[in-house]
Amino acid sequence: MDYDYMENLAKEAKLHNKKAKEMLAQEFTPFILNLSKKSFINSYELADIQNECYKTLFKCIEVYNLEKHRFAAYATIAIKNQINVLIRNSIKRASGDGPNAFILDDKYENILFSDPGEIDEMLLEEAYKEKLKEALKALDISELELITYVYYKKYSLKKYAEVKGVKYSAAYTKKKKVLDKLGTSLLSFQFYE
Repeated sequence: MDYDYMENLAKEAKLHNKKAKEMLAQEFTPFILNLSKKSFINSYELADIQNECYKTLFKCIEVYNLEKHRFAAYATIAIKNQINVLIRNSIKRASGDGPNAFILDDKYENILFSDPGEIDEMLLEEAYKEKLKEALKALDISELELITYVYYKKYSLKKYAEVKGVKYSAAYTKKKKVLDKLGTSLLSFQFYE
């Protein structure tokens, strides 16, 4: 490479001389071909890498300070840096695009093969469960004890009345009031805002 010749070409190219740009590209072609062949960037073909190099070269022409008198070194370093950036981005992207990118757990195992309606139902069910948890926190201790005993532990209301030493009718009335309270709380829940 004749550095003075390259400097003159860069000066002419900066003044929008198309012929000088073409000649400058020809001067950098062996370097670009060599670098492109040595570089592997995921999802880039050889021609894509070469295009990135030429794009960087032409960007260098635009921003180059003519007072520096080191265009060949400036452009060479810029092209190498651009290829390194593309390689780093490719590596980062590969970890997000590969087989480790989407880990299925029991909850979402079949979501890829579900229709959108099933997904919506699943999400609404999750939201409903969260609202139910909030509503249960609003109950007092004796109300929560009744719901836990009958609905979570699966005992009968008759058994609850015996354990608490109250009449069945009193337990039934209490259960009805608690369920009404929960129902009112859940009806106030807005699924979409």
